[in-house]
Parts: sequence; C-alpha cells; structure tokens
Amino acid sequence: MAPLPASTLTHLECSICGERHSADELQTTCRACGRALLARYDLASAARTLSRDSVGGRVGSMWRYAEVLPASEMSERVSLGEGFTPLLKAPQLGAALGCDRLLVKDEGGNPTGSFKARGIAAAMAKAVALGVTDVGMPTAGNAGSAAAAYCARAGLAAHVAMPKDAPQAIIDEVRNYGAELALVDGYIGDAGRLIAEGCREHGWFEMSTLKEPYRVEGKKTMGYELWEQLDGRLPDAILYPTGGGTGLIGMWKAFEELEEMGLIGSERPRMFAIQAEGCAPIVRAWEAGAERADPWQAPETIAPGIRVPGPFADDLILMALRESGGSAVAVADGSIVESMREISRMEGIDACPEGAATLAGLRVLLANGAIARDEEIVLFNTGTGLKHPELRG
Repeated sequence: MAPLPASTLTHLECSICGERHSADELQTTCRACGRALLARYDLASAARTLSRDSVGGRVGSMWRYAEVLPASEMSERVSLGEGFTPLLKAPQLGAALGCDRLLVKDEGGNPTGSFKARGIAAAMAKAVALGVTDVGMPTAGNAGSAAAAYCARAGLAAHVAMPKDAPQAIIDEVRNYGAELALVDGYIGDAGRLIAEGCREHGWFEMSTLKEPYRVEGKKTMGYELWEQLDGRLPDAILYPTGGGTGLIGMWKAFEELEEMGLIGSERPRMFAIQAEGCAPIVRAWEAGAERADPWQAPETIAPGIRVPGPFADDLILMALRESGGSAVAVADGSIVESMREISRMEGIDACPEGAATLAGLRVLLANGAIARDEEIVLFNTGTGLKHPELRG
C-alpha cells in the first residue's frame, strides 16, 4: 500500500467575507462576521501527487485523499476506516422509474452506520493535533453516535446533547461508546444551546455543524469518491438529504478543488436538496428566491437527520443550489417510508429514512421535469436503516 502524502493545508478562510484565519490554532467561526470558515490548501502542490492513478494504490478509506484533508498525519489515531463507500447501480429501481443510469452512493457501511463518520473523523484528527481533550456535540442523532465513537477512539471525552425523541437505537449507541449524554425536550437547536453553554462553562471544544471548519472537509470526500468511482467525471445530478447541509457544501467545495487541480473541467452536477414537508426551511427559502432561510417552526418528520429547523450554513446551501442549477424539494413522511421499503426490496440496500427521502424526491423532480430520465443520477443513502426498527416492516 502506498504511503500517504502530507496535508497541504495552508489556512482557513471565511466563506462569506474572506477573512483569513490560522489553521495552527483552534477555530470556530469567522472572527470578523461570524460565518463558517473553510479550509484552504496549496492545490498546486497537491496536484503533483493527487491523481486517479496515485490514489488507486492507497488506503481504502477517505484518507486516500490526504493532500486535501486537514490532518493526514493524525489519521491512524482517529480513523475507524471511514469512507470509500460503494457507488451502486440501481437497475431495478431505475427500470421502474425509466432511469437507466440511476446510482446509489451507500454510506450505511461507514463506522457507526452513517456518513457522519467522515466529518467527525476529519474534525477529530485536527482537534487531536491541536490538543483538544473534551468535545461538545449537539445532534439530531447520527452525528452524536459518531462523535462518541471517535472520541473513544482518540481518547477524548465526548459531551453529547440530542432531542429526547431521537431513535432509541442511537441513544443507546451514544451511551455505549461512553459519552456523557443529555436528552433535551425540544429540537437540535435546543441541544445546541445546551452544548454551547457547556463549552463556555467547561472549556469543551464545540463541533456543531459548520461552527468548526473541518467536518465539511471529511464530508467533501464523498465528492472526490464520485470523481474517482466514475473514472474521472461527475454525474449529471446529485440528490442529497439536507439537514445541516455539510455534505452538499463539502461536495461543492470538492468539485472546485478538483477543477483547480486540473482533474476536471468546469462541468458540475446539478445539486438537489431533499427535505421533509414537516421541516423544509431550505425548500421554502429556495421557492421564495431568498438568500437565507428563516427557521422552521415546530419541525416534525420521521427522518431525524433532516429535522434541522435552522441550518447554520443556509446561505452556503442555497448558494450551491443556485450555482449548480439545481433546486430543493420537500417530500411527505409517507413517501419516505414507502421509499425505504422499495430500496430494500428492489436493490437490497437498507436505506435510512433520510436516504430514502432522495428516492421520493427523485419522483417529484422527474415529474416536474427538473431531471430527465436519461441523465446519470446519484442518490445519497446517508446511513443504515437498522437504527430505525420503528419504520421497518
């Protein structure tokens, strides 16, 4: 197996105002405007070693793209083998929909059963390198179990807060990994306020979605994998279940980096954010032509990962949708449950409700003409359905 090259990380940059920040100290959000920070790399240097041929002989995880990850030298301490998940053809589903080039990126095989492992691994690697000992994490579910697992792996203390009506399997998982868990009577925003208070009082490092700069770096590797698994090209359309939107933002960043390294041209997939009808702040903002999304009141959906009433990086999500020529649609809970069963029974893929929402969303987008049936379409199944026995059958 080929050794991994060093990270080419140079600094952090505000996603909105462009203010530069050091990558050699702990950072949260921009000190000038309070918005999300993004990692920047010496991509000219990275391009000298990162290619389809070179990564083919590397470790079968997301760390194969070490040049464009924040702390590759620390990966062994925190890695559980996250990433490099299969991109599966879906011929039966495709035939039923009239889509001959339908693919599913199945994230359910990641450690702790979801794509959250990618972001948490990247953030944890940098946190370890910078001397963090305690991590605070508000979550709707899967990010909490990933944080608990990776803190256990790295020898850090995890402090997790989540809504008390989160799936019991995830609650049990967080506790099993040894995290301190607080269950709140409310939503992820209420969990976030509790964790923020704990961080101020006890000095924990907060790893809320896009309130630290490195979770998006792990999630962007989904974009690199699409490029590699599709032999150096990108699909026509990507459907992504959108709560906090880190993966959507991360993949859009990955495509920009690939172009700057000369590995693709200016072509981009159209990005489609899929939300639930009972919690659709991005869809509402998209339909209104707004640049920011107002918080959704009384969010309700069976898919906890997309029950995020006020995503912190709403502006970045909407920007990616506009720049890609995509859009945002909402689907009913009933169609999510039906889609979970269809994906399982027609393709043998055990989809979580968030991942199944993308199939429900595809039906809407085919019907309204936003996606053509002859296009190459990727649905993201972001986790295993095993954590949701209440929705099975």
